[in-house]
Order: sequence, then structure tokens, then C-alpha cells
Amino acid sequence: MVAAEIILWMALVYTLLGLAVGVPFVWRGVDQTDASAKQASLAFRLLLLPGCIALWPWVVKSWITPGKGTGHS
Repeated sequence: MVAAEIILWMALVYTLLGLAVGVPFVWRGVDQTDASAKQASLAFRLLLLPGCIALWPWVVKSWITPGKGTGHS
């Protein structure tokens, strides 16, 4: 039972970290990393949020070094 609780706590921490990164990224950071998303609607940004939460380490990396991970010119 202890192992399952540890795994659940780790999943909760990962999700909360993803939420802490995802919300500011969707609110402001997506404009910095992708030029075509500058005029994105709120609905589009809300669709990005679950992916940002799940993939938050990659989001942080791409947010810190904009332009290198997108492949767009």
C-alpha cells in the first residue's frame, strides 16, 4: 500500500508542477515560443493546457530557449 501511495503523491506533484508551468505558459509564454499563436483565441489556449500540463518539462525547455525547438523560420 505504501508504494501505491508514493506513486500517487508523485503523480500529484507532477500534475501540480505541470499546472504551475502550464497556466502561465498558455497565458503568456505561447506568444514567445510560436509567432503564429500571438493572435490565438482563448479556446485554442485552453486546448493547449492539458498538453502543457502533461509535457511540462519540455514546455519549460522550449520556453527558456525560444526558437530552437519549433523548427519554424
